[in-house]
Amino acid sequence: MNLEKILAISGKPGLYVLKIQTRTGFVAESLIDGKKITVGLRSNVSLLSEISMYTNTEEKPLAEVMRNIAIKENEGPAISHKEDNDKLVAYFKTVVPDYDEDRVYVSDIKKVLHWYNMLQAKGMVTKEAPKAADATEATTDAITEEQTVVATKATKAKTKKE
Repeated sequence: MNLEKILAISGKPGLYVLKIQTRTGFVAESLIDGKKITVGLRSNVSLLSEISMYTNTEEKPLAEVMRNIAIKENEGPAISHKEDNDKLVAYFKTVVPDYDEDRVYVSDIKKVLHWYNMLQAKGMVTKEAPKAADATEATTDAITEEQTVVATKATKAKTKKE
């Protein structure tokens, strides 16, 4: 499963696919309805490939967690993120038995299952190990670097005002 170009944008529902990078941000396409939106560099954007889950021994990449769900469900849909909290925790323990219960909240489990089901509905779920692509890594690095530059400039401007 390749999560390199899949984005979660704060304040926007669902997941998005990174289409192109622009001078002032980038263009993303919604996995829900296929609409394209422009996202500025000031937006809080998370690449799913950069997200990890806490375990008792290490951090496990989200792609690996979703791959475990795909293996458990034979690439079918997982349980709904709207299930009872106890059911969600019990299900997640079967997928990631050593997850850190103190640092991984039920809201995190709901988000992972919701994302998995969205990706599964679009046929983007596989049991295969993820393969990193050089072009997408360059795009990811460029977006992260530009967001860091903008955040640094904003912090410096705020400091000068004070």
